[in-house]
Amino acid sequence: MKRLVTLLLALAVVGSLIGCRRPPPPKPASVTPPETPTAKPLPSQKAVSSKNCLPPVKPSDGWKAYRVAATILTRKHPFYKDLSSALEDTARKYNVELDIQSSEMNPSVQRDQVQDFIVQQVDAIIVCPADSAAIGGAIRSANQAGVPVFTADIAADAGDVVCHIASDNVQGGRLAGEYMAQALKDQGKIIIIDHPSVTSVQDRVRGFEQALAGHPQIEILDKPAANGLREKAYERTSNALLAHPDLDGIFGINDDSALGALAALRNADKEGLIVVGYDATAEARKEILAGSPLKADVIQYPEDIGRLTIETIVKYLNGEQVPSRIDVQVGIVDRAALQAQQQAGGGE
Repeated sequence: MKRLVTLLLALAVVGSLIGCRRPPPPKPASVTPPETPTAKPLPSQKAVSSKNCLPPVKPSDGWKAYRVAATILTRKHPFYKDLSSALEDTARKYNVELDIQSSEMNPSVQRDQVQDFIVQQVDAIIVCPADSAAIGGAIRSANQAGVPVFTADIAADAGDVVCHIASDNVQGGRLAGEYMAQALKDQGKIIIIDHPSVTSVQDRVRGFEQALAGHPQIEILDKPAANGLREKAYERTSNALLAHPDLDGIFGINDDSALGALAALRNADKEGLIVVGYDATAEARKEILAGSPLKADVIQYPEDIGRLTIETIVKYLNGEQVPSRIDVQVGIVDRAALQAQQQAGGGE
């Protein structure tokens, strides 16, 4: 009888380890310039960092129905639409009552939303900061009230956060930097359309600059801030083209930045430049496939971020240990990768 129990326990452990496996992350070394038809990491080749791999949540009849509130950056961007859908879908799966509100990039609005959540005595709060520094006071208020806080996509600079779930944006920045360097053949002048008040973009820019440190003939002339908005990116790029007529490339920290820059290039009849974006939205993929100056895009997986956020909260509220950070791997796509995906029947 003891042998049978031991055997069953061993099989259970093996099963849990197998269930935690994920496909291997994309390899930055495989990045090549647009004209080289080498296979790239596709959207299907996503992975969750194995060191932070959480076993699947198993709903239990003994669990209570939790109330969770979220304040997200915006409802307008496709990334946050996908993230919100994943939060809602996973919440329904685990009987979590979820209230999602949007700050629409207004730190004051977001602080008020967090304070309202505290008054409502929710079981947990999700924050996607509009400003990583400004949200610190509201998070500390939640800490004092005993309400656990989780951040998704964008980290906070202050306050105690149980777990941060986000793309590995440093890795994404490196992928974008290496792609830019190879596309420019290791020489040129570029700008970064920045959004320095949020940590996710700080990480992207840091990774991008780390990659370019190995390519000293590429010079970053400026990092104008457009706050992730297309209209501002158009304006900042137009100004940069006047100030730097010899500009060779642009890194947009999200697709609205990249697409705003692309519109400015077309207006100035300067479509010979190289643009690399971040997010791989449907509109950006269409531009890449069409052979526009937007040559490549770092791709994120907001559905995974949303799912993991709710699963982590449920685990924590049920007394299980969770990591302080979960990094979701990213990839990069260009025209060759998207064409290969189409040929394989994967759509856009």
